[in-house]
Amino acid sequence: MGLENKILSKEIQQLLYETGKTVGTAESCTGGRIAESIIAVPGASTYFKGGIIAYTNEVKEKLLQVDHHLLEEKTAVCEEVAEAMVRGTIHTLNVDYAIASTGVAGPGGGTAEIPVGTIWLACGNKDKIVTMKLTEDEGRDINLAVATSKALQMFLAFLQEEQSVTPKG
Repeated sequence: MGLENKILSKEIQQLLYETGKTVGTAESCTGGRIAESIIAVPGASTYFKGGIIAYTNEVKEKLLQVDHHLLEEKTAVCEEVAEAMVRGTIHTLNVDYAIASTGVAGPGGGTAEIPVGTIWLACGNKDKIVTMKLTEDEGRDINLAVATSKALQMFLAFLQEEQSVTPKG
């Protein structure tokens, strides 16, 4: 894990400490890399409750309550599934926030409609979820590293925006 992810994780830690809120992850293509980055900071157990590696549709459905018809209709690599993974994580892990990833890291598995490098990221709380679509294919290792870093950046920005809108106290 790179220095950038450790810095992002430390900033996330500070914001979660200040608010006393919790976070969990639901990862498909990143396979636990986001969770690994979050727990790289000592003291993460006070705000990180856990992560679900939902690598198959069966796990997405059973543990995260992602709708079977949505997965059949749109595949697991779409914005709606990433959002559903966030909602399912909040429910299943009883956390305030969740971060999710789903995509095709490569080198195989892509289609004309969903090429290798297509990764959907989502984060949010029960009231608001934001998403990001990655589309560059730089090879599996780089695709996963970029997705992990972008997920942390997106979550940090979400927390910062929420804190700037929410009055303290």
